Amino acid sequence: METDPSRKILIVLHQETSSAGRVGQVLQASGFSLDIRRPPLGHPLPETLENHAGVVMFGGPMSANDHDEFVRRETDWLSVPLRENKPFLGICLGAQLLVRHLGGQVRSHDDGLVEIGWYPLRATEAGRKLLHWPEMVYQFHREGFSLPKDATLLATAEHYPNQAFRYGENAWGVQFHAELTRAMMQRWVVRGAQRFVMPGAQQGRDHLGGRLIWDRHLKTWLVDFLELIFDCECKGALHSGDEATGQHPAGRRMVGRRGLA
Repeated sequence: METDPSRKILIVLHQETSSAGRVGQVLQASGFSLDIRRPPLGHPLPETLENHAGVVMFGGPMSANDHDEFVRRETDWLSVPLRENKPFLGICLGAQLLVRHLGGQVRSHDDGLVEIGWYPLRATEAGRKLLHWPEMVYQFHREGFSLPKDATLLATAEHYPNQAFRYGENAWGVQFHAELTRAMMQRWVVRGAQRFVMPGAQQGRDHLGGRLIWDRHLKTWLVDFLELIFDCECKGALHSGDEATGQHPAGRRMVGRRGLA
């Protein structure tokens, strides 16, 4: 039986072992099905989104500035959701590819600082009008992005000021990671341990300890954010289990060369 296109979300991942994590769990608990594509493995992206309700593009260990064929292909492909005005969410690399598509820049911090661990987040006035934002978020990146022309900044931070933005009606980008289950974070901490010596990075024990304090608020924000983007009722997903997925992917309504997942 053909899946109802109004209930199917295109999921774009960047490694063979990547997972949609908690984003996928929330969407599925809200009645959506997931159409998973992995462009680095040769999977094609659809020429139209007429058979999809929207898109989530995740992170990965590559940079938006890399010259790999799939990086260029994904960047160019973003004209599809923008042209068709379909909901699009880019997370970390996904947001950076959207910025590149819109003519912005992706680059490292002038002082070499990274965000790997938990860091404070501040919502802008525009962001606060949309929903309540968490005070701390989980990061795993060494490149940030400029704010695209005509985009609206929704959240900011000290070292990487562009943390979340909206472009037009339906395109959204966030630098931080709310999609990690506990098992995913444990795996990132083990596999990314060599990066904890970078300027500004936190040690693995602080990643896991911070989760005990701040993750509940981050999950609440994620559910509300997905509800906002995909116009769905996601509140029931707050109580769904989110600890089963170990693969690397990559508020309330009012690991690679440069760009890590």
